[in-house]
Amino acid sequence: MAAPNRDADIVIIGSGINALVCGARLALKGKRVALFEREAVAGGCIRTEELTLPGFRHDTLSTLYPLFVTSPHYAELGPELARHGLRFRNTQTPTASVMDDGRSVIFRTDRAANIAALDACAPGDGQAYTRAMAEVEEIAPMVFGLLGGELWSWPTAKLLLGEVKRRGPKGLGRLFGGMLRASRDWLRSEFASPLSQALFAPWVLHVGLSPESSASALMNRLVLMSLEAAGSPMVEGGSARIVEAFVRLIEEKGGRVHTNADVAEILVERGRATGIRLGDGEIVRARKAVVASVTPTQLYERLLPASATPERARSEAKAYRYGRGEMQIHLALSEPPQWPDPTLRDVAMLHLSNGLEAVSRAVNEAERGLLPAEASIVVAQPIAVDPSRAPDGKWIFWIQLQELPRDGAIKGDAAGLIPTPEDGHWTPELREAYADRIVDRLCKLMPNLRASILGRHVISPADLAALNINLVGGDPYGGDCSLDQFMLWRPRATPGNHETPIKGLYQIGASTHPGPGLGGMSGSMVANRLT
Repeated sequence: MAAPNRDADIVIIGSGINALVCGARLALKGKRVALFEREAVAGGCIRTEELTLPGFRHDTLSTLYPLFVTSPHYAELGPELARHGLRFRNTQTPTASVMDDGRSVIFRTDRAANIAALDACAPGDGQAYTRAMAEVEEIAPMVFGLLGGELWSWPTAKLLLGEVKRRGPKGLGRLFGGMLRASRDWLRSEFASPLSQALFAPWVLHVGLSPESSASALMNRLVLMSLEAAGSPMVEGGSARIVEAFVRLIEEKGGRVHTNADVAEILVERGRATGIRLGDGEIVRARKAVVASVTPTQLYERLLPASATPERARSEAKAYRYGRGEMQIHLALSEPPQWPDPTLRDVAMLHLSNGLEAVSRAVNEAERGLLPAEASIVVAQPIAVDPSRAPDGKWIFWIQLQELPRDGAIKGDAAGLIPTPEDGHWTPELREAYADRIVDRLCKLMPNLRASILGRHVISPADLAALNINLVGGDPYGGDCSLDQFMLWRPRATPGNHETPIKGLYQIGASTHPGPGLGGMSGSMVANRLT
């Protein structure tokens, strides 16, 4: 029999950013919500832990929040979360790129400074950036309207009809064709300097794409526009503080967030979702709806009984593809790093990359099952933004590698130096050996780095999958983000607007429109539907 205090108007499976945004917005509208998280802590891909040494607070998974603070629901949620202790810290130098030979370019929250920096890389590159920003700013209302709204809706139809009226059908067709341009084509035709190209190219990895992917040039420009406008906001004290603020807000409004609560089944009665069954057998009833922040694999192959879903939905969920794997390396340092340019120490997140060709090569190697010989290395420096995360004078590196084979898909090492398991799975030995490659490369760039390392914690794609059931094979983006799994087709098993074939059951999360990111958009869209 259901525990009375767990029944709710809306039951939400999961507690990542989309689930938290959905739950908080519904709670503020007077709905009684209950979130169920299978792990011991809430937050999904948002955690902060002392992974290396006491006093060093590392963001275990995600760390930057420009998409959240620029989201349409932040105006509603921001003040409420601030009441519960959420504070953001920011910087005027959100990103940069540095090459192995020490050359670098820094990107700021200042258009004129960015134009000058790119022109210093190569005359004319600043003007190319000016044109790119003008183009993306002109279409931004339409693009953000599509990414921020339900696609099968009257507001979206009105948006597109307005664009047809303004541009004409052929003009809109040309516009959409241009929006499908690949980053490789755009960067090679517009920017002369490999260093300028290196500033942009690695950012497509953060949306699950490659430089050759359709629409990657658009995503490149949207990311840099967002960084220029919003910087690189980090949560004061660590990302876990945003989860704590959400939980306090939801519970203040009468909701509950339950951890160590694995959902074993979604209950379906007469074609409608009526609640959930937990792993221990407890039944929890949902008076209005069930919202599942899960992958299609989880939803259609584990949580829903086959008898309750159409065969087509199950087959399309089975065909859903997952993307590359990710590794994280967390370092506790005794002192700040000695970058080739001391100003790089002030940057929130930078890339060590030798440019467009290096990014393309590493992606290609990873997608063929090889450990890249020369990875694009993401280095976040939380202490540059929030000194409270480490003891005085100490430093933290948050390192991310997004060009790796998923767990079970490893076929070898592109450099031919690291032995790989025959079964294709990540092992602790392989994890540490590949992390050594990355750290050794960073040490060549910063002479004091090796001696300053006090502690190290490495998370492989296999470890990511163990941390969060939605990170299938270590894919951090909820599935491959290529064109056939984006917008209207993310995922194809869901008919549209986050609905499912089951009445009263909605799917949200990175596997749904508008895709991965820390904005909480899909959760907000479903909250709109349920209020």
